[in-house]
Formats: sequence, C-alpha cells, structure tokens
Amino acid sequence: MAAKGTSIKEAIARWETKHEKKVSDETVVKLYMQCPPIEKMDSALSQLAHVEMLSLSTNCIDKIANLNGFKNLRVLSLARNNLKSLSGLEGVRDTLEELWVSYNLLEKLKGVGELSNVKILHLTNNKVKDWKEFGQIEKMASLVELTFTGNPLHESVSWPELGGWVSMQGSTWASLLMAFESLGYVHTATIAC
Repeated sequence: MAAKGTSIKEAIARWETKHEKKVSDETVVKLYMQCPPIEKMDSALSQLAHVEMLSLSTNCIDKIANLNGFKNLRVLSLARNNLKSLSGLEGVRDTLEELWVSYNLLEKLKGVGELSNVKILHLTNNKVKDWKEFGQIEKMASLVELTFTGNPLHESVSWPELGGWVSMQGSTWASLLMAFESLGYVHTATIAC
C-alpha cells in the first residue's frame, strides 16, 4: 500500500519545527523534497500568501493550484514534480519574476505567455517538442533568461552556430528569434517576430 502524501499543512508544520520560527514571519519558504512527497497544492498554501519566494520542488505535484492571493510572490520553484500543465499561474501573473519548472512532464506551454513580468524561465528536461510552443514564450516581454536543454525540441535540432543551446541571458527575445530565423530554424508561419 502506497504511503499518503504530505499535505501542505504538514510540510509547513515540519518547516516551523525545523527552523524554530513561524512561516508568517518569513519571505522565503522552501518545502522541497518532502517525505513522503507533497502531491497537491492544497488550500493550506494560503498561509504562505505573503512570501516572495516559494519552493515546492522535488515532490509529486501534478497540478498548480491555490496561488490566488499571493500578492508578493516573485520566485516560484516547482521543478522536479509531475506537472503536465502550467495552468493555475493566473493568480501570480503580475508579480512573478522567476519560474522554475524544469524536470516535469510539460509538453505545452499554454499560459506562460500571460506571465508579463517573468524575467527568468527554467524549462529544462520537459517534454516540449513542437516549435509552436515557443509562440507562448515569445509573448513574455520581460524575459531575459531562458533555459531549455533536455527537451525533445532541443534534442532534435543541431545548434552548432549558437554554441550548443541557448541560455538567453541579457539578450532580447526578438534578437534570439532573428538568430534562429537567420539559421533557418524558425518558420515565420509558426513564430512571428
């Protein structure tokens, strides 16, 4: 019989015991690698609505939920989970500056384009295989750093002219698209500059 996952409430209680302080006084809370792992972003997350950085990495979360009311959240780490979708980020689209979702099961990037203030997006080792998903990333006007290695799309293209793969740091999305286009990798029918 499989063990029941750790609830957010239990993870918060463990964090408070370990750190000998209340989460209500903290702006950075890391609930990563719980044993047994967290499976759901349940309503107890509301206790963390004041935080600026939240890590729920290395758990078994399959759905983003209960982020409404997170008015200060700037960094969200959901890497190494079981996410198949990025829906559920609507509540933090105006405050989020960094999103870490590497090592998940993401094939589609729907919704990521709505994250108007995200500057850093870590998407390595997911399941993205279709160029049209980059249309969502293109909408991210504030994006300055993108990591994307380990996705089927990355693995299917040879990037010698770009020195391996792109870690987009300090460059604009438009200039990256122009570089891809000049190498013949981007088709304007699927991604427009």
